Amino acid sequence: MLPAMLPRQSNLDPAAAYPKITDLRAALDAGDWPACRELLDASEQAERTYLITAVSDEKGLEDFLRGVLRGDPGDGTAGALLGRHLTEAAWDIRTRVRAEHVSREQFVAFRAGLAEAERVLVDAAARSPHDPAVWTARLVTARGLRLGLPEIRRRYGRLAEIDPHHLPGQQQVLQSLCTKWYGDAALTYEFAKEAAAAAPAGAPNPVLLAEAYLEHSDEVTDLDRVRAELREAAMRSVWHPDFRRTHGWVRTMSTFAMAFSLLNDQEAASSLFRALGKLGSRWPWEYLGDPAATIEKFRARAGGDT
Repeated sequence: MLPAMLPRQSNLDPAAAYPKITDLRAALDAGDWPACRELLDASEQAERTYLITAVSDEKGLEDFLRGVLRGDPGDGTAGALLGRHLTEAAWDIRTRVRAEHVSREQFVAFRAGLAEAERVLVDAAARSPHDPAVWTARLVTARGLRLGLPEIRRRYGRLAEIDPHHLPGQQQVLQSLCTKWYGDAALTYEFAKEAAAAAPAGAPNPVLLAEAYLEHSDEVTDLDRVRAELREAAMRSVWHPDFRRTHGWVRTMSTFAMAFSLLNDQEAASSLFRALGKLGSRWPWEYLGDPAATIEKFRARAGGDT
């Protein structure tokens, strides 16, 4: 008797779609900071921020990057990556569970880690005030340190002056505007709609509407209206002929696919699953449990096999 075939699973490693991540990891492992800078400096602004985020959880970065900064205190790229690394380390201490499940000791260590990350990023911002990656990272520390929505808006204003359509930063603002942090569904949708409308056709930014829906899906009463809004957003983004498969495209398509799946728009979801092929992203599917298994369940439901 032949063994049962294992279910197909999407490749959730971001490096599968973006080889630059592999190259950047290799340069970091080798301690070759000039190679890291060469790769990051040649990247588009949003891509550069995504790359810094993608490798920020690499082991041993703190000592290495502090050494880089001792040699060149003005290296804003090293400051951005170190600040993001320290932020990730702090969140690992806290974990992503609800606040009531986090111990006092965890909170103390979490805040101390974020405070150190903030100190690094403040210095980086002073030395490299026009670096979108620094301001994006400072949006994360501001939220974790509970500095308040006015401060988050101020920091986003500095970022928007540099790059008005910087999606990684906009995604951080959207998180802060959610009910679970400082805002509510109305504020979240308002920001998402404004950012999506301002972005050029074919840009990934309209995915913010899908993210807003996923964060507040339990509050939606008019599903038909939301489906129509998300289809319009997809037409201006992932379904537009000018949409580019540059860094972030897998997460963008995955987010639309999950939103359409939950809205029971199987035709829309299926088109995105087919476009993704064997690729996938952990976020936002991890909201529903094991991302790999969840993706395949919804892919089969939508008939999106390739």
